[in-house]
Amino acid sequence: MDSKSNWRSAYDRLIKALTSLGFPAELGDMVARDIGSPKGIERMTSYLYHVRPESIELIADEMIAIKSDIDRWRDRKESLKANEAYNNVLNHGLDSDDEI
Repeated sequence: MDSKSNWRSAYDRLIKALTSLGFPAELGDMVARDIGSPKGIERMTSYLYHVRPESIELIADEMIAIKSDIDRWRDRKESLKANEAYNNVLNHGLDSDDEI
């Protein structure tokens, strides 16, 4: 499955979960677009099925928590990549042919 179909499949499951709880599909659209990744959307869908929140505020709180985790993970990956490049410069100098 390609990334577009993964995203669409996760999106559709999220919409189904939200509408089954009585929330509008538009809320699901906003949540999915804000989270942005299929894994994050799947995590939100799992939360909806297991917790069955009764308010939009609880859904928004979980969406923010998921988004925060995703952002923290991305920041860590960027930091690791920058650290690797820095160590490469320290170990091999600026004229190194090793590209990262």
